[in-house]
Amino acid sequence: MVILGIDPGYAIIGYGAVDFCGGRYSAKGYGAIYTKAEDDFSRRLEIIFDRMTEVLNIYKPDVVSIEKLYFQNNQKTAIGVAEARGVILLSIKKYGANLYEYTPLQVKTAVTGYGQAHKPQVMAMTQRLLRLKEMPKPDDTADALAIAICHCNSMGYQYRNKFIESRMKRNAL
Repeated sequence: MVILGIDPGYAIIGYGAVDFCGGRYSAKGYGAIYTKAEDDFSRRLEIIFDRMTEVLNIYKPDVVSIEKLYFQNNQKTAIGVAEARGVILLSIKKYGANLYEYTPLQVKTAVTGYGQAHKPQVMAMTQRLLRLKEMPKPDDTADALAIAICHCNSMGYQYRNKFIESRMKRNAL
């Protein structure tokens, strides 16, 4: 099963594709989509949509997991990220993948086993689970991989087995 994790934003959007098979994780690829601050915001949204569509077509995920929005302070940033997230959700819908959303607390718990884990702990565990030599940069990319791992750890065994059976049948054709 290929899960594409996405850390939404509008300046940097992290993404990471994780293959989950036989209880093991492996990174298929990861990176970030960047937009320039000097570009008109509508142009930035267009770039996000186009690049996200490319990422979906490259990795061909079975499912997509994305972080739910959580903001403490800056309302202006919150609105921009929400608009960018809407464009990301549209690209996923047009691609046709099932979408799952997770809070930062759910991601931390699924990856480290501790909901109050600090960012370096989540990043280190992500690196360990995926057997990566280096920590992916920027941090948004590592976060996206953690979000994909979260989905792997959150889906039930019945769902996993059902998915594996349907994929085996599809590959046999």
